[in-house]
Amino acid sequence: MPAHESVDVESALRELYDVHYARLAGWTAKLVGDPDTAHDLASEAFVKLYREFARVDEPRPWLYTVTANLVRDHWRKRGREAAAYQRHEAGRDLVTPAPDHATTLTVRDAVQALPDRLRVVVLLHYFADLPVATVARQLEKSEGTVKRDLFDARQRMAQMLGETR
Repeated sequence: MPAHESVDVESALRELYDVHYARLAGWTAKLVGDPDTAHDLASEAFVKLYREFARVDEPRPWLYTVTANLVRDHWRKRGREAAAYQRHEAGRDLVTPAPDHATTLTVRDAVQALPDRLRVVVLLHYFADLPVATVARQLEKSEGTVKRDLFDARQRMAQMLGETR
């Protein structure tokens, strides 16, 4: 790549970073509950954007989609770690009261409990505030499928959250 093209890409990326990084990191922090992890994930999304820049038509939705996938992977890893810890602790005679599900279930927990196909759609539409058409393009689904996924996700989350009352 000629030097002038490299400078244009770097300039464009710097502008995108300046405009979108803080909001992306804040959005991610709300999802993962840890600002340091959120900054790591948002930074990783920008590194991926740098690598894929020539193929990305819409950087903002692309960044949110990549970050949503990174969050999903983080949640999976954290779930595996928690399960391993619980298995380890299961052999001990620890007497701890069971948490009151009604006071501990949050919307984030409900979103985490959704299947992947629904979770990413919810994250992009409701949490990243992307229009249905943009979500459909990013996930290579029809708009009707995205609308149906959003409907299914709302139904499942309402049921989960309703059970805590």
